[in-house]
Amino acid sequence: MSGQNIGDLLGEILANRYQCDRRLGKQAGRQTLLARDLNTQQQVVVKLLSFSSDFNWEDLKLFEREVETLKSLSHPAIPRYLDSFEIDTPSRKGFALVQTYIEAKSLQEYLCDGRSFSESEVKQLAAALLDILAYLHQRQPPVIHRDIKPSNILLKNRSGNSVGEVYLVDFGAVQTLATQQGKTVTVVGTYGYMPPEQFGGRAVPASDLYGLGATLIALVTKQHPADLPQQDLQLEFEQFTKLSPGFTNWLKWLTHPSLERRAASVQMAKEALDKPQQINKYSLPLRQRKTVDTLSLFKNAIGRSTWTGALTVGVYVALSIIFIMPPEQITMIVTKGFFLALLLGLGNGIIVGIVTRLWFFPLTNPKLHRQVLKAISIVLCTSISIVFLQKVWGVNDVRVGFIYMILVLVPSIGAGLSMRATSKSIARWYQQQNEL
Repeated sequence: MSGQNIGDLLGEILANRYQCDRRLGKQAGRQTLLARDLNTQQQVVVKLLSFSSDFNWEDLKLFEREVETLKSLSHPAIPRYLDSFEIDTPSRKGFALVQTYIEAKSLQEYLCDGRSFSESEVKQLAAALLDILAYLHQRQPPVIHRDIKPSNILLKNRSGNSVGEVYLVDFGAVQTLATQQGKTVTVVGTYGYMPPEQFGGRAVPASDLYGLGATLIALVTKQHPADLPQQDLQLEFEQFTKLSPGFTNWLKWLTHPSLERRAASVQMAKEALDKPQQINKYSLPLRQRKTVDTLSLFKNAIGRSTWTGALTVGVYVALSIIFIMPPEQITMIVTKGFFLALLLGLGNGIIVGIVTRLWFFPLTNPKLHRQVLKAISIVLCTSISIVFLQKVWGVNDVRVGFIYMILVLVPSIGAGLSMRATSKSIARWYQQQNEL
């Protein structure tokens, strides 16, 4: 189907049954068409996946998953599966999915038309979408939509103070928790509406709640979430709205970047939507987190690093005295060993403290924090040790080979690995201090 346009498909009949009328949407390798079922004379939606120049096998996996998921779903606010088939003709090859057509405008279309939504209407939308998500998340295994956004939510019969009928469409990014077990998960979704964990390929029910919250924020601010200011990855939207404090807190709760501090389930979100004070009940343990003061952070980092530096260098000095150093140089090596321990301890502790305070305060990603600290420590301390030991032993030419390895390289790598382990312990201490 490479190189085709809607003119190629207009009026064409697929599978001797579905006559293409017009295009509804297009992505790389995909087209969504409005067609007429010649057997029933009903309008239907046909999604086509083509074997074109931009085709990849991940698209096929997602397409097949969408077909199987829609087959298993039965909800009045979700398009119903009708048919699927393979297309294999001389002019085009691919797959097609047929589903019911919902004649309604998307929230994105309303936004583009300049329509506004009151707080009451947005709450109605939230309640309706939470009901749909409850159905999906209660499936066995739970179904995660992964692409909640204004263009995938349709409104029908909007009038007066009623937001109308709400529909959730486009299950092309759908994921079940079962398919995540032990497998590499394709990262899909829409930037601005995806929570941080989804960028790492992880999706849980709370991920859909983030997408819901970001969608509602887009409605009330009339801005794409990615264009809003952020503070520690938290969307800052209050200045662009006139929402009640309770509803504002609810939206911030749904869009918290940390899974631990976000609404964990649809049930929690529904309860707090009606009674915002419930957020305090669910968030109480998190609100009591300790705040690590800067002095404690640096004392701990420098103290642990200095102790490890002294221990590592002490072992090296002892081995040097036993196997390498003549007796008359013992005082020199002990003195310089002490200086190296101090240099490693202070250097590593100060750098670890600065990095933690500047980029991981408050702590929202413990795993990334540990990885960054370990990488910094092994590079920093190995480099310092190499330079220092070269000066101590007067071995500056790597071509001396075995002597250079024994006197400089091996102990330097050992110092770097020791400090790496220390920084890991500092990171775990910091994580514990940020928890109850």
